[in-house]
Amino acid sequence: MEPHSLTPRNIEIRANFDAIAPRYDLTNRVISMGVDLHWRRVAVRRLGDLGPNAVVLDLACGTGDMAIEILRQRRAARVVGADLSRTMLGLARTKLAARAGAGRRGAAGSAASPGGNGYAGTVHLVGAPAELLPFRDATFDGVTIAFGIRNVPDYRRGLREIARILKPGGKACILEFSTPPSRWLWKAYNYYFFNVLPRIGGFITGREDAYRYLTHSVAEFPAAPAFAEAMEECGFARVSWVAMNSGIVCVHTGEKP
Repeated sequence: MEPHSLTPRNIEIRANFDAIAPRYDLTNRVISMGVDLHWRRVAVRRLGDLGPNAVVLDLACGTGDMAIEILRQRRAARVVGADLSRTMLGLARTKLAARAGAGRRGAAGSAASPGGNGYAGTVHLVGAPAELLPFRDATFDGVTIAFGIRNVPDYRRGLREIARILKPGGKACILEFSTPPSRWLWKAYNYYFFNVLPRIGGFITGREDAYRYLTHSVAEFPAAPAFAEAMEECGFARVSWVAMNSGIVCVHTGEKP
Protein backbone atom coordinates (compact mmCIF):
# COMPACT_ATOMS: atom_id res chain seq x y z
CA MET A 1 0.00 0.00 0.00
CA GLU A 2 1.52 3.27 -1.09
CA PRO A 3 1.59 6.10 1.50
CA HIS A 4 -0.01 8.56 -0.94
CA SER A 5 -3.15 6.39 -1.06
CA LEU A 6 -3.91 7.22 2.60
CA THR A 7 -5.61 10.37 3.83
CA PRO A 8 -4.57 11.95 7.15
CA ARG A 9 -7.73 10.45 8.66
CA ASN A 10 -6.79 6.99 7.35
CA ILE A 11 -3.37 7.36 8.97
CA GLU A 12 -4.91 8.38 12.30
CA ILE A 13 -7.30 5.42 12.25
CA ARG A 14 -4.48 3.04 11.31
CA ALA A 15 -2.43 4.29 14.27
CA ASN A 16 -5.36 3.64 16.63
CA PHE A 17 -5.76 0.06 15.44
CA ASP A 18 -2.02 -0.61 15.37
CA ALA A 19 -1.93 0.44 19.03
CA ILE A 20 -4.73 -1.86 20.24
CA ALA A 21 -4.06 -4.80 17.90
CA PRO A 22 -2.05 -7.04 20.30
CA ARG A 23 -5.02 -7.37 22.69
CA TYR A 24 -7.81 -6.65 20.23
CA ASP A 25 -9.25 -10.19 20.21
CA LEU A 26 -9.25 -10.43 24.01
CA THR A 27 -10.94 -7.04 24.31
CA ASN A 28 -13.63 -8.03 21.78
CA ARG A 29 -14.42 -11.21 23.72
CA VAL A 30 -14.63 -9.33 27.02
CA ILE A 31 -16.69 -6.31 25.95
CA SER A 32 -19.17 -8.43 23.94
CA MET A 33 -19.12 -11.34 26.44
CA GLY A 34 -18.21 -13.59 23.53
CA VAL A 35 -21.29 -12.79 21.47
CA ASP A 36 -19.22 -11.19 18.69
CA LEU A 37 -18.30 -14.68 17.43
CA HIS A 38 -22.01 -15.51 17.04
CA TRP A 39 -22.60 -12.25 15.19
CA ARG A 40 -19.87 -13.14 12.72
CA ARG A 41 -21.33 -16.61 12.15
CA VAL A 42 -24.74 -15.11 11.37
CA ALA A 43 -23.21 -12.53 9.03
CA VAL A 44 -21.33 -15.13 7.00
CA ARG A 45 -24.48 -17.25 6.71
CA ARG A 46 -26.27 -14.19 5.32
CA LEU A 47 -23.94 -14.23 2.32
CA GLY A 48 -25.97 -17.17 1.06
CA ASP A 49 -24.87 -19.42 -1.78
CA LEU A 50 -22.06 -17.78 -3.74
CA GLY A 51 -21.38 -20.82 -5.87
CA PRO A 52 -18.42 -23.23 -5.86
CA ASN A 53 -14.93 -21.85 -5.34
CA ALA A 54 -16.26 -18.39 -4.48
CA VAL A 55 -13.82 -15.51 -4.12
CA VAL A 56 -14.67 -13.39 -1.06
CA LEU A 57 -13.13 -10.15 0.19
CA ASP A 58 -13.13 -9.58 3.94
CA LEU A 59 -12.66 -5.84 4.24
CA ALA A 60 -11.27 -4.35 7.46
CA CYS A 61 -10.30 -7.94 8.25
CA GLY A 62 -8.49 -7.14 11.49
CA THR A 63 -6.90 -10.23 13.04
CA GLY A 64 -8.73 -12.60 10.69
CA ASP A 65 -11.76 -13.79 12.68
CA MET A 66 -14.18 -13.15 9.82
CA ALA A 67 -11.89 -14.75 7.23
CA ILE A 68 -11.63 -17.85 9.41
CA GLU A 69 -15.42 -17.99 9.76
CA ILE A 70 -15.84 -17.68 5.98
CA LEU A 71 -13.52 -20.66 5.49
CA ARG A 72 -15.23 -22.60 8.24
CA GLN A 73 -18.57 -22.25 6.45
CA ARG A 74 -17.18 -22.39 2.88
CA ARG A 75 -14.19 -24.71 2.91
CA ALA A 76 -13.32 -24.25 -0.77
CA ALA A 77 -13.56 -20.45 -0.80
CA ARG A 78 -10.69 -18.18 -1.71
CA VAL A 79 -10.59 -15.27 0.72
CA VAL A 80 -8.75 -11.96 0.49
CA GLY A 81 -8.40 -10.01 3.73
CA ALA A 82 -7.76 -6.26 3.46
CA ASP A 83 -7.00 -3.88 6.31
CA LEU A 84 -5.30 -0.56 6.98
CA SER A 85 -3.45 -1.78 10.06
CA ARG A 86 -0.17 -3.53 9.37
CA THR A 87 -0.10 -4.83 12.95
CA MET A 88 -3.57 -6.36 12.56
CA LEU A 89 -2.51 -8.01 9.30
CA GLY A 90 0.57 -9.47 10.99
CA LEU A 91 -1.59 -10.99 13.73
CA ALA A 92 -4.04 -12.31 11.13
CA ARG A 93 -1.18 -13.96 9.25
CA THR A 94 0.04 -15.67 12.43
CA LYS A 95 -3.46 -16.81 13.39
CA LEU A 96 -4.23 -18.21 9.93
CA ALA A 97 -0.90 -20.06 9.82
CA ALA A 98 -1.59 -21.60 13.23
CA ARG A 99 -5.06 -22.73 12.11
CA ALA A 100 -3.69 -24.23 8.92
CA GLY A 101 -0.99 -26.09 10.89
CA ALA A 102 -3.54 -27.46 13.35
CA GLY A 103 -5.67 -28.63 10.43
CA ARG A 104 -2.78 -30.51 8.82
CA ARG A 105 -1.96 -32.22 12.13
CA GLY A 106 -5.61 -33.18 12.67
CA ALA A 107 -6.00 -34.52 9.17
CA ALA A 108 -2.84 -36.62 9.50
CA GLY A 109 -3.74 -38.68 12.50
CA SER A 110 -7.16 -38.43 14.12
CA ALA A 111 -10.21 -40.48 13.20
CA ALA A 112 -12.21 -38.28 15.57
CA SER A 113 -11.63 -35.26 13.33
CA PRO A 114 -11.84 -36.37 9.68
CA GLY A 115 -10.37 -33.65 7.54
CA GLY A 116 -9.10 -31.97 10.69
CA ASN A 117 -9.76 -28.30 11.28
CA GLY A 118 -7.93 -27.24 8.12
CA TYR A 119 -9.43 -25.48 5.15
CA ALA A 120 -9.31 -26.33 1.46
CA GLY A 121 -9.59 -22.61 0.73
CA THR A 122 -6.90 -19.96 0.94
CA VAL A 123 -6.49 -16.50 2.44
CA HIS A 124 -4.39 -13.72 0.94
CA LEU A 125 -3.80 -10.58 3.04
CA VAL A 126 -3.27 -7.08 1.66
CA GLY A 127 -2.96 -3.58 3.12
CA ALA A 128 -5.50 -1.16 1.65
CA PRO A 129 -7.98 1.58 2.57
CA ALA A 130 -11.64 0.79 1.88
CA GLU A 131 -12.04 3.95 -0.20
CA LEU A 132 -9.33 2.92 -2.69
CA LEU A 133 -9.17 -0.84 -3.11
CA PRO A 134 -6.39 -2.30 -5.29
CA PHE A 135 -8.64 -4.74 -7.16
CA ARG A 136 -10.12 -4.81 -10.63
CA ASP A 137 -13.81 -4.27 -11.29
CA ALA A 138 -16.04 -7.33 -10.82
CA THR A 139 -13.40 -9.42 -9.00
CA PHE A 140 -15.33 -10.84 -6.03
CA ASP A 141 -18.41 -13.01 -5.54
CA GLY A 142 -18.93 -11.65 -2.05
CA VAL A 143 -17.64 -8.97 0.32
CA THR A 144 -17.86 -8.93 4.10
CA ILE A 145 -16.94 -6.20 6.56
CA ALA A 146 -17.42 -6.70 10.28
CA PHE A 147 -17.43 -3.65 12.57
CA GLY A 148 -15.35 -1.74 10.08
CA ILE A 149 -17.57 0.37 7.85
CA ARG A 150 -18.07 2.99 10.55
CA ASN A 151 -14.29 3.45 10.67
CA VAL A 152 -14.13 4.30 6.97
CA PRO A 153 -13.93 8.13 6.93
CA ASP A 154 -15.95 8.34 3.69
CA TYR A 155 -18.12 5.26 4.10
CA ARG A 156 -20.20 6.07 1.02
CA ARG A 157 -17.06 6.00 -1.09
CA GLY A 158 -16.23 2.71 0.59
CA LEU A 159 -19.66 1.34 -0.37
CA ARG A 160 -19.15 2.42 -3.98
CA GLU A 161 -15.78 0.65 -4.00
CA ILE A 162 -17.42 -2.51 -2.67
CA ALA A 163 -20.03 -2.31 -5.42
CA ARG A 164 -17.32 -1.76 -8.02
CA ILE A 165 -15.27 -4.84 -7.12
CA LEU A 166 -18.30 -7.15 -6.81
CA LYS A 167 -19.30 -9.27 -9.77
CA PRO A 168 -22.84 -8.71 -11.09
CA GLY A 169 -25.10 -10.65 -8.74
CA GLY A 170 -22.39 -10.59 -6.04
CA LYS A 171 -23.38 -9.89 -2.45
CA ALA A 172 -22.12 -7.55 0.25
CA CYS A 173 -22.65 -8.39 3.91
CA ILE A 174 -21.92 -5.66 6.46
CA LEU A 175 -22.00 -6.35 10.19
CA GLU A 176 -22.12 -3.21 12.31
CA PHE A 177 -23.35 -1.69 15.55
CA SER A 178 -26.66 0.12 15.27
CA THR A 179 -29.17 2.23 17.19
CA PRO A 180 -31.57 0.18 19.36
CA PRO A 181 -35.21 1.15 18.74
CA SER A 182 -36.09 1.07 22.45
CA ARG A 183 -35.50 4.39 24.21
CA TRP A 184 -34.72 2.63 27.50
CA LEU A 185 -32.27 0.26 25.80
CA TRP A 186 -30.69 3.18 23.93
CA LYS A 187 -29.95 4.94 27.25
CA ALA A 188 -28.39 1.80 28.73
CA TYR A 189 -26.46 1.13 25.53
CA ASN A 190 -25.19 4.71 25.44
CA TYR A 191 -24.04 4.54 29.06
CA TYR A 192 -22.17 1.29 28.45
CA PHE A 193 -20.52 2.55 25.26
CA PHE A 194 -19.42 5.91 26.61
CA ASN A 195 -18.64 5.08 30.23
CA VAL A 196 -17.89 1.38 30.63
CA LEU A 197 -16.48 0.11 27.32
CA PRO A 198 -13.61 2.65 27.04
CA ARG A 199 -12.47 1.82 30.57
CA ILE A 200 -12.52 -1.93 29.87
CA GLY A 201 -10.69 -1.41 26.58
CA GLY A 202 -8.22 0.91 28.26
CA PHE A 203 -7.59 -1.53 31.12
CA ILE A 204 -6.85 -4.41 28.74
CA THR A 205 -4.90 -2.53 26.07
CA GLY A 206 -3.58 0.52 27.90
CA ARG A 207 -5.17 2.72 25.22
CA GLU A 208 -8.42 4.15 26.59
CA ASP A 209 -8.18 7.00 24.06
CA ALA A 210 -8.42 4.53 21.17
CA TYR A 211 -11.57 2.98 22.61
CA ARG A 212 -13.11 6.40 23.19
CA TYR A 213 -12.59 7.02 19.48
CA LEU A 214 -14.34 3.72 18.70
CA THR A 215 -17.33 4.55 20.90
CA HIS A 216 -17.76 7.92 19.19
CA SER A 217 -17.64 6.21 15.79
CA VAL A 218 -20.59 4.04 16.88
CA ALA A 219 -22.59 7.05 18.07
CA GLU A 220 -22.00 8.91 14.79
CA PHE A 221 -22.91 5.99 12.53
CA PRO A 222 -26.37 6.14 10.89
CA ALA A 223 -29.27 4.01 12.11
CA ALA A 224 -30.15 0.90 10.08
CA PRO A 225 -32.80 2.51 7.80
CA ALA A 226 -30.50 5.42 6.90
CA PHE A 227 -27.58 3.10 6.22
CA ALA A 228 -29.78 0.90 4.01
CA GLU A 229 -30.72 4.00 2.03
CA ALA A 230 -27.03 4.86 1.64
CA MET A 231 -26.36 1.37 0.29
CA GLU A 232 -29.08 1.80 -2.31
CA GLU A 233 -27.71 5.21 -3.31
CA CYS A 234 -24.27 3.63 -3.76
CA GLY A 235 -25.50 1.05 -6.23
CA PHE A 236 -26.85 -1.91 -4.27
CA ALA A 237 -30.13 -3.69 -4.95
CA ARG A 238 -32.23 -5.97 -2.71
CA VAL A 239 -30.91 -4.16 0.35
CA SER A 240 -32.10 -5.48 3.70
CA TRP A 241 -30.95 -5.86 7.27
CA VAL A 242 -31.44 -8.18 10.22
CA ALA A 243 -31.22 -6.83 13.77
CA MET A 244 -29.67 -8.89 16.58
CA ASN A 245 -29.58 -8.50 20.35
CA SER A 246 -32.48 -6.06 20.48
CA GLY A 247 -31.07 -3.96 17.65
CA ILE A 248 -27.62 -3.13 19.00
CA VAL A 249 -26.09 -4.92 16.00
CA CYS A 250 -27.36 -5.29 12.43
CA VAL A 251 -26.33 -7.40 9.47
CA HIS A 252 -26.88 -5.39 6.28
CA THR A 253 -26.91 -7.12 2.90
CA GLY A 254 -27.16 -5.89 -0.67
CA GLU A 255 -26.50 -7.24 -4.15
CA LYS A 256 -24.79 -5.74 -7.15
CA PRO A 257 -27.34 -5.63 -10.00
